[in-house]
Amino acid sequence: MSSKHQITRIVILMMMTVMWGGFTTRAVAQNRDSLRRAQISSALAARYYRNNGDIDTAYITRPQTKWTIVARMNVSGAKIEDEGRDNGRHFKSEMKADYKSTLSVAVSYLGFSLSAALNPAKMMGKYHDYELNFNSYGKRFGFDFIYQNAKNFTGWHDMDGMERIGLPEDMLSVKTLNVNAYYAFNSRRFSYPAAFSQSYIQRRSAGSFLLAASGMGQHTTLDWDPEIQLKMTNIGIGAGYGYNYVPHEGWLLHISALPTFIVYSNTSMTFGDTRVPLDYHFPEAIITGRGAVVHQWSNKFLGLSMVFNFTNIGDKDNLAVHNIKWRVRTFFGLRL
Repeated sequence: MSSKHQITRIVILMMMTVMWGGFTTRAVAQNRDSLRRAQISSALAARYYRNNGDIDTAYITRPQTKWTIVARMNVSGAKIEDEGRDNGRHFKSEMKADYKSTLSVAVSYLGFSLSAALNPAKMMGKYHDYELNFNSYGKRFGFDFIYQNAKNFTGWHDMDGMERIGLPEDMLSVKTLNVNAYYAFNSRRFSYPAAFSQSYIQRRSAGSFLLAASGMGQHTTLDWDPEIQLKMTNIGIGAGYGYNYVPHEGWLLHISALPTFIVYSNTSMTFGDTRVPLDYHFPEAIITGRGAVVHQWSNKFLGLSMVFNFTNIGDKDNLAVHNIKWRVRTFFGLRL
């Protein structure tokens, strides 16, 4: 064999060796990645199902699937009412914000979720306010966090001896933060997540006493003459009760109420350059109500849920302010 042919064979063998080494390296890397994914999945599954030892599985259980995909539509609203007396004359006002509607999709894998939402009206330039809703519903502990920055309130103002005054959009600017949290004592048999996040399934009817804490902060500016500002910070603690009713397999009806009495209050009203502190008047309270209806069959579920916040501050002989914030959600999901 000529030296030329020998050189050619050596080059071909070297190329085959390099290619085989590349294939081997990729195969090892792919096996390593596959093993790593399997280990992560196993760890998540162990975390996901480990709570089964802390619950009565005759009443609640985890879904036996890893993936959950949910499509949601949310509608929310807000209203502010005030009533009192000014120089002996009775007055009352009511302001409502435009409804906010969003569409969202959430994907959950063994309890870890990602979601994306859009507001069609905001995308078309018809809604200019800002609102953030964040909630977490756990087996024992959960909370709602709601922040709203709105300038689209409209309404009316009545005062004795005067005609009703219309309050057009942009007169009232409101920044509001609502936070409420719960602790469920009977978490072995009663599940908030079954009603609101569907990460558990309620199999039998059960209820639970609930420990509750609430917080509410608000800064309101009314474009009046003179300008009027209302600032309030309130913290409340209390207790309530929740009940999950299972009338038939595949159905769940939830209702709960968590009244909290305000233990810290810092409220003041400013008229131009004059600041007037508002004294605490018992009973001042923050009340959170929740409700839900869920129906599931096969690997599908659909339902409707509601969260309602009501805050009562002050008294009608001086100044009483009522804040109402609500959200309604419809949803459809698949478990895979």
